[in-house]
Amino acid sequence: MTTADSLTPELIAEASQFLRGRVRHTPLEFSPALSEAMGVPVWLKLESMQLTGSFKIRGALFRVSRLTSEERRSGVITCSAGNHGKAVAYAARHYGVPATICVPRSVDRAKYDGMVALGADVRVSAFDGYDDTEEWAKAVAAEEQRPFLSAFDDYAVMAANGGTIAGEVFEDAPAAHVFLLPVGGGGLAAGFAFAAPDAVIIACQHVLSPALPMSIEAGRAITRLPAVETMAGGVEGGIGALTFAILAPRVNRVALVSEDEILEAVRWMIEHHQYLIEPTAAVTVAACLTGRAGKLTEPAVVVISGRNVGAGAVKRILCEC
Repeated sequence: MTTADSLTPELIAEASQFLRGRVRHTPLEFSPALSEAMGVPVWLKLESMQLTGSFKIRGALFRVSRLTSEERRSGVITCSAGNHGKAVAYAARHYGVPATICVPRSVDRAKYDGMVALGADVRVSAFDGYDDTEEWAKAVAAEEQRPFLSAFDDYAVMAANGGTIAGEVFEDAPAAHVFLLPVGGGGLAAGFAFAAPDAVIIACQHVLSPALPMSIEAGRAITRLPAVETMAGGVEGGIGALTFAILAPRVNRVALVSEDEILEAVRWMIEHHQYLIEPTAAVTVAACLTGRAGKLTEPAVVVISGRNVGAGAVKRILCEC
């Protein structure tokens, strides 16, 4: 497998050049309501308007493009809460690579259907959580002697997912100095933070799955956590060992938000911006609305990571208000 040995500015530049014209340069939209609430100018980086409905297409396309010819013939196996799997399915179809996506049994139906529609072999695990499903997926990959593609713990994925988003943000909002990022496995946040060495990085996570602060306290990556019941599956589970090593010294603070606060942030986005986003993407908005992001003194960008949420989940979210 053609893996990158480390995360470097050159790798991010390579990813940016490769993705130009292949993915969308997503909009950066000013938020009057969040700006008033936070007391500084705030923009939304709308990766929810990206191809396949999330930022994950960046890393998937770049990573699949680096497969060897033998790996392209054998196909790949990955694990996903949904968005990475949908992105890998898209990239694999583009390159003619067989793709097997292992997903938790709690996967959102819209994400599952999206992967199937793109031609992937989608296998549902016997587990609700991401970490147990990933362990099973790696065992399947070893048994079938096919490469396993990490959704986050891979330098090429970090460069494309986080590094290229950072580049677009710097171009569109040069005044911004504070960035609120969702953190699950940490691929987006690690790549973004690496590309923004002088910025204020606020990592946003689910309070029931706080892998980043637990890892900081332990001084090592907590890569596995017990499964929790949440509609924000993309921020459930442990953090990557490689991503943590990059992210830990670059994070200024961590904002932990609850399930109810996340769902309220989804409703808030509909009311104030008329955008439907998925619960995982709402953790950054929730951090602002609850004050958990802390006091901001400089212009900020809030990354909105995706929009993939099914009709059943939307009904539940709207009916709980």
